[in-house]
Amino acid sequence: MNEGHLPSPSEEEKEREKLPSIQSTEGVAERGARGQVSTFSSFISSINQKKEAAGNRNSPTQILIPNSKHVRELPPICIEGKQKQHISTDLLPPEMKALIPSEPTVPIHTKTVREFQEDIDKARSSGDWKAVHYFYLTTFDSFLELNATFKRDVNSPVSSTEDCGVNTTFLNVVYDALLQIPQDIQKSVLKGIINSLLQEWKGSRTKDDLRAYFILSQNPQFNSTSTYIIYAHFLRQTASLAEADHHFLIHWFKKMFHRRFKQLVDRLLQFISICLFPSKPEEFPPMSKCTWWITSAIKVLALLNAANNLTNPPLIPYTDFYNSTLDFIDLLEDYQTWQYYVNSHRFFFCQYPFIIPIAAKKVIIQKDSEQQMISIARQSLVDKVTRRKRPDMDILFLNIKVRRMHLVSDSLDELRRKRADLKKKLKVTFVGEAGLDMGGLTKEWFLLLVRQIFHTDCGMFSYHNDSRCYWFNSFKSDNYAEFRLVGTLMGLALYNSITLDIRFPPCCYKKLLSPPIFSCDRNTPVGITTVTLDDLYQIMPELAHGLSELLSYEGNVEEDFYSSFQVFQEEFGVIKSYNLKPNGDKIPVTNQNRKEYIQLYVDFLLNKSIYKQFAAFYYGFHSVCASNALMLLRPEEVEILVCGSPELDMHALQKNTQYDGFVKTDPTIRYFWDVVLGYSLDLKKKLLHFVTGSDRVPVGGMADLNFKISKHETSTNWLPVAHTCFNQLCLPTYKSKKELKQKLTIAISNAEGFGIE
Repeated sequence: MNEGHLPSPSEEEKEREKLPSIQSTEGVAERGARGQVSTFSSFISSINQKKEAAGNRNSPTQILIPNSKHVRELPPICIEGKQKQHISTDLLPPEMKALIPSEPTVPIHTKTVREFQEDIDKARSSGDWKAVHYFYLTTFDSFLELNATFKRDVNSPVSSTEDCGVNTTFLNVVYDALLQIPQDIQKSVLKGIINSLLQEWKGSRTKDDLRAYFILSQNPQFNSTSTYIIYAHFLRQTASLAEADHHFLIHWFKKMFHRRFKQLVDRLLQFISICLFPSKPEEFPPMSKCTWWITSAIKVLALLNAANNLTNPPLIPYTDFYNSTLDFIDLLEDYQTWQYYVNSHRFFFCQYPFIIPIAAKKVIIQKDSEQQMISIARQSLVDKVTRRKRPDMDILFLNIKVRRMHLVSDSLDELRRKRADLKKKLKVTFVGEAGLDMGGLTKEWFLLLVRQIFHTDCGMFSYHNDSRCYWFNSFKSDNYAEFRLVGTLMGLALYNSITLDIRFPPCCYKKLLSPPIFSCDRNTPVGITTVTLDDLYQIMPELAHGLSELLSYEGNVEEDFYSSFQVFQEEFGVIKSYNLKPNGDKIPVTNQNRKEYIQLYVDFLLNKSIYKQFAAFYYGFHSVCASNALMLLRPEEVEILVCGSPELDMHALQKNTQYDGFVKTDPTIRYFWDVVLGYSLDLKKKLLHFVTGSDRVPVGGMADLNFKISKHETSTNWLPVAHTCFNQLCLPTYKSKKELKQKLTIAISNAEGFGIE
């Protein structure tokens, strides 16, 4: 209906009182019996009276005479097609003609953003909100009206996944004004939403229905706890849509503006948090009766997470989906129960790991690791007792004994011989050296081993200066045991909560979780994942840029580049060629097939050419960390658990630092923190690397770093010294801030192979 010729609100209400509320021509009698029995009965009576007055005793409407309490038994008013052929609508009274429209009439609204804003401005200046009230009252009265108001073209064909067909500018203006208008208008909107949600749906949803759900999901009124009952029912309906409908919603969500998308996520996270820990429990139904609230909210949040993962770059960081409230519930029990009922239809938070903060995931992995350690140790002890041998406490640990001069080879031999003990607690002994491993020797072993393995002389990995990361060398070999050692080393670090200074690109961790569950079948491909030009940019940016230029080249690719589906690599001074596809050396790269060429080239570099090397690395890692807990992790989270977080908070470090021989009010300590807090980010990282062996922070933050500053009883001419095994900085008592800054900067800037013990 045209907005310029709409009846007034009072006339509309009178018309509604006369006729029953009919949303479709199917099942009208049943809906009337449930929700509007008295209105429907009076309507039937009026028809009968007119029929009798006209003397039409043979009228087909004779079947509609039963008492109102038997309304449910009425046949559908929309009669079967064969019967329709024998009935002329001209013979029916006007009331019956209104009951059987073939299709609901689609209203047409023409109000523009400018006209709406003018209405708002007039209402604010005059105090007369009737026009605005009527607009909101009619717009949110049904899904049909929502589409009429916000659909860009009411008569346009079905929207695609890439275009929801909504006038988002108008929608945002209407929602932004909603919270600034009188309360009675806001209540009218909520009543309209209730009416829409209470409609009885039969069959699948139309795209207009999906568009209405998309529109209602952005309603800012749902931020208020007073609307949570309505919001919960809306979420349940959205969550229960068919998979194909969710597919549309996901693609529509990913087209939203960043700020609006973030508001949706925050609204759902707040809803979940308040449902878990309500500040006023009396405002909500008993938890036993509304457990589906949280389930529905998380399922809808999963749609937003899927939408966020489809965009590159993501609309918001994946960490914005974390719900810190989950830190206060027993997620370990949730995880263990989930493992037990893995194939059931019960709800578990671990089914939706994107909502679980990484600190909580670390706790789950640590506890899972500890339980595996205890189980393996207990089994070893039982085996000893069963064979009537004297138990030795060493059987409870993975004991690694190595010589400093043969660190890599000894470590490789020890880990190969003690493969069955990898899930025990790690203890390291350096041959010929006294001392018990209280954690310091273990960390030193990791630090020294990583430095040697990743040294260019070792030849296992190549360092790329542009990206400042390591990647696997593709040289062929008869033995890939050392790659397995690196994977085992990473697994042991994660298993024993040790942070390593390893610089792999994000692509490496994506491959490490492909698949996340270790397969005993060695014929199953591992470490193979879908890679793109963006992945290559993170390793070899110069090569990736060249391929990107090829992709956008406007000339004749075949004539100007004269390339084929063949690549060349140098291996030990010999140039070798590899076909990217069968007979690739005979297939020229053209404008038509260059996209395929680039995809095959990237796949060759990051998957096929290093398959055996990475497979050994994969098996080494999973020989230690084989656990369903890995299913909870994103590739980025594996990197953080292994290497730490790159985010530095030096104020938190100052707050959690321990002192030996100093107190925090000593002049030297005050000078130290004045200097450090004034450092650039690069120098802060160098300081952290100097003291701890890594410029990253553990998942638990600076509090988990156990950073210590000790007084060094030596001349102030000396530079500071660091014990990386214990995260300890030994600081002489410098007499001035200038002297301390000079000496400390020299030490941390020249720390490689100097000043580290």
